[in-house]
Amino acid sequence: MDLFTNQMDPNQNILPKDGTVNYFGPIVELEKADFYFDRLLNTISWEHDEVQMFGKQITTKRKVGWYGEEPFEYTYSNTTKKALFWTPELMELKNLTESRTNETYNSCLLNLYHSGEEGMGWHTDDEKELKPNGAIASLSFGAERKFVFKHKTTKEMVELWLDHGSLLVMKGETQTHWLHRLPPTKKIGAPRINLTFRTIKS
Repeated sequence: MDLFTNQMDPNQNILPKDGTVNYFGPIVELEKADFYFDRLLNTISWEHDEVQMFGKQITTKRKVGWYGEEPFEYTYSNTTKKALFWTPELMELKNLTESRTNETYNSCLLNLYHSGEEGMGWHTDDEKELKPNGAIASLSFGAERKFVFKHKTTKEMVELWLDHGSLLVMKGETQTHWLHRLPPTKKIGAPRINLTFRTIKS
């Protein structure tokens, strides 16, 4: 995997069509990535997520946090959350992400997966509050996990592994044409924290 990561070109689009996804590989050095993982784990106001499945409201094992520069409200899966203000670490990571992607973000949704058995099903980040076709930057800390894209029409798939301290950016028409998921696995016992920086329409 390290060989694959080292060969990644952040300017290369890993999708074959209908959207743009750039994988930067690790942008945070290992020691600093360990620091951020520990700080996020212990300072974020984590709550169990609630999602709508088969007409029922389900509480997930996965935990989430919602932060931003204003108390933005964000609704997905029939659940509305109000953003807390940036922590110092989130502000540092936002600034780092903006400098690497040449984009700006005003909010961040965090996910805490306690082990590989917790994942995320097929979905798109296309909620009405989000800037249309706006860039979404995903930072990963902790366990390396597989991430998969699937084209809505052709069903083509693109898979990659997200490293500790790595950055992935989705932009353009990606959310219009592609689904993505984090498949669960029993082979990974370690936790992972994912940050998705995004832009809420003002």
